[in-house]
Amino acid sequence: MKFYQLILILFSTQVCMAQLVDSVEKEIKLSASSSRLVELQDQQDQDSLRRIQLENKLLSAELKDTKEKQELLAELHFLRSRDSLSLIERKRKIDSMRILNPGVPVVPFKGTIFTMYQGIGGFSVNERVNAIQTRIKVLANLYSFQLDSIRVVEDGEVWYVKGGSDLIVSVNAEDALWMNTTPAALINLYSKKIKDSIAQYRDDTSLTKLMKGIGLAILVLLVVSLIVYGINKMAGYAKRVVLRHRENKLTGITIRGYELVSAKRQIRFIWSIFNMLKGLVIVTVIYLTLPIVFNLFPATEGYAPVLLSYILDPIKKISLAIIHYFPNFITIAIIVIIFRYIFRILKYFANELHREALTVPGFYADWALPTYQILRVLLIAFMLIVIFPYLPGSKSPIFQGVSVFIGILFTFGSAGALGNVVAGLVITYMRPFSIGDRVKIGDVQGDIIEKTLLVTRIRTAKNEIISVPNSQIMNSHTINYSTDAPVNGLIVHTTLTMGYDIPWQTVHKLAIEAALEVEYIEANPIPFVLQTSLDDYYVSYQINAYTKQPNKQAVIYSELHKNLLDKFHGAGIEIMSPHFRIIRKSEDIILPPDGGAKQTEE
Repeated sequence: MKFYQLILILFSTQVCMAQLVDSVEKEIKLSASSSRLVELQDQQDQDSLRRIQLENKLLSAELKDTKEKQELLAELHFLRSRDSLSLIERKRKIDSMRILNPGVPVVPFKGTIFTMYQGIGGFSVNERVNAIQTRIKVLANLYSFQLDSIRVVEDGEVWYVKGGSDLIVSVNAEDALWMNTTPAALINLYSKKIKDSIAQYRDDTSLTKLMKGIGLAILVLLVVSLIVYGINKMAGYAKRVVLRHRENKLTGITIRGYELVSAKRQIRFIWSIFNMLKGLVIVTVIYLTLPIVFNLFPATEGYAPVLLSYILDPIKKISLAIIHYFPNFITIAIIVIIFRYIFRILKYFANELHREALTVPGFYADWALPTYQILRVLLIAFMLIVIFPYLPGSKSPIFQGVSVFIGILFTFGSAGALGNVVAGLVITYMRPFSIGDRVKIGDVQGDIIEKTLLVTRIRTAKNEIISVPNSQIMNSHTINYSTDAPVNGLIVHTTLTMGYDIPWQTVHKLAIEAALEVEYIEANPIPFVLQTSLDDYYVSYQINAYTKQPNKQAVIYSELHKNLLDKFHGAGIEIMSPHFRIIRKSEDIILPPDGGAKQTEE
């Protein structure tokens, strides 16, 4: 399983567990409150029976002030007081349960007529509501049923609404407490609302109203058809206007001689915008027409607000989110403006240090721009940390989970790249080379043409571009031919071997003359020759010369070798070791015609 999938599963499990815990806690609280209400109701029923018994016993006793009569009156007073206290406690319990129990609405047709908060008998509140809705619908669709036959019936502590001989709804004292009224007032209210809802339903479903709705729907569709037709005509007219002016206005988009967008693509893009806007307007008109048509018929009237809510609710949420987010947006804007001016100040000083208009002891000019980039990255990171709490959704678990996930991916996916970045920073402050320097890094020799945080690019003498990772540069030695060349010069050198029969003074003289004739070799300091070894058959000489053009080494060595051949051949000296003469069995010296000098001039 992938890491991000595991994060999503853990997050979903956490949300589900939180919802489950909230649901269980809510059920426990409702159950405890309901149990307490049942206990209070049972106690009140027992007190009512006992009170009736005491009242009957008191009425049957002789009317004289006796001790027994006083005891009966005291007990009766106590029961009445406890009944009042029980009623107050029941009201308080019900008020505390209103937050946890929103009730179940009774909606037989298209609107709520009243709300039930508790079950009755063996029925739950949902079963009770479903039974009431079914009874009302049955009576409403029974056109032989007259509304006058709906009546209120009282049976002890329970009140009923009946339609003829059929029960519709019953109400007890507990229902009245939930509605903060008396059972009699509540049952009369329910009776009136049931009558009104049945009468309204019958009126809405009458043939007259149905025909009227059909006529209005046809009229609305005709109007919408005209609107769609007008939109198509306007779009066609707009296209004709664009075509009429395309030669003057639609010439494409060109930036510094580069044609970014041709005229044909520009026209095609405008056509796409026209078609998209036209389609969007037509779909919007049709979509807004549907609620109007649905609202004309009672059977589909409930779909109208639902369709409108699909458009209005997102717009409302987005608008409120923008309004509520506006103070945070102002804060972010101020932070960005402050950091922007900090960047400008740092860039100004970096440019001054880079062009050496401002100098700081121990700080090199080529450090200025890299240091500015490092500070810029650090400040941007700090700015993002400051801005993060003000971003929309930054406190949501999903946003935080995604941020952690991206951080983990970046950490594991860029380990090698980060090593090169660190090496690039170290190389910047080590200053082993600069742009344009002739260097040798490992086996690669050439001119530095680019330095980045990840790689250094080198152009070789064969015009090859080689990218060397900065971490590889840190792990190998670097030879810089250019750093000291402008001041002290770079010594170029080559080795030639001569037999012991050639005087060393002649070799020194000819080699120095050959070196001085090379274009890029300095006359001061003068070239010099070293005897590097005395071998069995020959002497090894090394000609050394100074140059301030290290980037021209290939040309310098080529010219130096050519001049050495010309000088020695012109002097009648063959550049070859004595043991090669023995091998070819000849004492004759083989030289180019005229000692090579004539050919050189040609």
